[in-house]
Amino acid sequence: MPKIADLDQFDHALLEEMQRDNQTPARVLAERVGLSQSAVLRRLRRLRAEKIITADISIVNPAVLGVPLTIHVLVSIDRGSQLAEAFARKLRLRPEVRYASYVTGGADFVLHLQVESMEAYAAFAREVFHDDPNVSSFYTYVAMREVVGPAQAGRPERATAAARPERRA
Repeated sequence: MPKIADLDQFDHALLEEMQRDNQTPARVLAERVGLSQSAVLRRLRRLRAEKIITADISIVNPAVLGVPLTIHVLVSIDRGSQLAEAFARKLRLRPEVRYASYVTGGADFVLHLQVESMEAYAAFAREVFHDDPNVSSFYTYVAMREVVGPAQAGRPERATAAARPERRA
């Protein structure tokens, strides 16, 4: 288990801003979090060096890529860690799978898929679930719209976890 990072209120405020939009210029971040531009740049370098910020990515609109349909699937497999790892390897090979987690509770995996149509999902389900004798059940949930997530991050009504700290010289 990773060691919990020693972060102050300015680090937390910076991370909140970076998670909202990692392309925000340092001078704008400095104004928002109450630090100088050089302090912001120094902190961002440290946060990256310490692997607190692990990646700078772009969130792409799936509809413009031809995969507008978001589907979440709860998958149960026959018990066994070898079966779970084999299933996870199979998921990594599928471009439709955007996120997958091995979980506790009523299912073994939670999947987030992006597909072009229900027909495409039916083919995926046939190949990944129906054709796998180790899959005991799966439940499909089709998303109607995103209410919290990357597409909502820049919206002004989105609450922030870190309050703006007092300005430091």
